[in-house]
Amino acid sequence: MTPIPPILTTTAELSSFLNDLAGDKALAVDLEADSMHHYQEKVCLLQVSGTQHSALIDPLAMTDLSPLAPVLSDPTVRKYFHAADYDIRCLHRDFGLEVRGLFDTMIACQFLGEEKVGLADVLQKYYGVTLDKKFQRADWTKRPLPEDMARYAAEDTRYLHELGEMLEKRLREAGRLEWVAEEFELLEAVRHSEHQGPLFTRVKGASRLKPRQLAVLELLLEFRDEEARRRDSPLFKVLGNAVMLEVAREQPTSLRALTGLSGMPARLADRYGRRLVELVRQAQELPQGSLPMFPRKERLVRDPEVDQRMAKLKQWRSARAEELGIDPGVLINNATMEEIARLNPGSVDHLAQAGILKRWQQRELGSSICDALRTER
Repeated sequence: MTPIPPILTTTAELSSFLNDLAGDKALAVDLEADSMHHYQEKVCLLQVSGTQHSALIDPLAMTDLSPLAPVLSDPTVRKYFHAADYDIRCLHRDFGLEVRGLFDTMIACQFLGEEKVGLADVLQKYYGVTLDKKFQRADWTKRPLPEDMARYAAEDTRYLHELGEMLEKRLREAGRLEWVAEEFELLEAVRHSEHQGPLFTRVKGASRLKPRQLAVLELLLEFRDEEARRRDSPLFKVLGNAVMLEVAREQPTSLRALTGLSGMPARLADRYGRRLVELVRQAQELPQGSLPMFPRKERLVRDPEVDQRMAKLKQWRSARAEELGIDPGVLINNATMEEIARLNPGSVDHLAQAGILKRWQQRELGSSICDALRTER
């Protein structure tokens, strides 16, 4: 059985551990958060592995993680992550930490055409390792940290060095190392952003509601947020979006009507029924002029010629992606292709000047994109 790395609970212990890593030119990093169990999501554990030393860092016990800043931001020290987007956002949001020298093994797998890119699938394929997934939804605020959870966390970085080195070698052989290097550079800059505007803009399906129904939904969402904060619970554990959308659509003004709604659990009706009905009535009393409208993006005018060029680009992408053994969406996404279709570049230089493509895409794909647009259907 794999030994559990030390769990660091003080800044002094963290500094000492980082001294042990001073000669390493690569680190494997992962984190665990508590989004499934608490209202305010936060990082609860950091896993860091060097070539010889590993540790679990407890940010709930120590208040100062600043010793990590220099090594994480040092571009000469490679940082192996798997699916780094969420981790990079959380590290910056919670601790102001920035990552440079990133190597994301999931992105590497995508650019090598791996069919399955989850860490468990990749480790199973290449190393015959089976990761126990039972703690993926665990409450990582538990202290003392149970031994089995600590062992699970340590496994996430145990193989990243070896995996990253193997993937880098394959990318270099395939001539795609510069492609992913640009992807890593862009990923290093992602940040967590606070939502602006009405809460209903975050709910899938709300765009189909009428103004009065939106007013109901907004009051329900505000109530859910207050209740989740009071209970220190994730929003979905208070009221699900599907239930609130149904209440907003039907606008029941009695408990009997509420409990008769499709998908309304009896326990929720018992617990929140009176309050939900009251909120519906409040929304119904709002004057017409104060009702919200769902913000609409300006629709682009449909252009048959653009549609034809888009069809050419999709055909080109399918053939090119098959040739490279990459998922078409990894090669170039639909939004980018639509921009190109509307631009209708007359030359590679014209396309480059528009700044639509990433550098590697412009270099590797720009010429063939222009050729595809010039061909007759």
